[in-house]
Amino acid sequence: MTTNTDLTMQFFAAWGARDVEAILACMTIDARYVNVGMSDSRGRDAIGQMLIPFVAGADRIAWTVHHIAQTAGGAVLTERTDVFVMGARTLTIPVMGVFEFQAGLISAWRDYFDVAGFQAQMA
Repeated sequence: MTTNTDLTMQFFAAWGARDVEAILACMTIDARYVNVGMSDSRGRDAIGQMLIPFVAGADRIAWTVHHIAQTAGGAVLTERTDVFVMGARTLTIPVMGVFEFQAGLISAWRDYFDVAGFQAQMA
């Protein structure tokens, strides 16, 4: 049986493949994605519009999971480091993420990270 933890790892693999269609296919049509402190996107189309330029601008994406746990209610909690190689620039972002599921798809995704640290790397 596939667990929500397995589904989360498949989602991360889609990021590593830089496959926006596969990333979005992991989400419900009405999913909500919150970059806490930055953006809040609702719906697969809106999430795609936000992700496409970021994924397209990356030469390589690698997410390293340090800790992962699934709650009794099925939410998946991840502590990870997201790395985006964008030409000569490499962004390294420590992240705590929460994933909620409905019918085997991500219905809510929240990432918590140091926004100022991310923005400094983007400057």
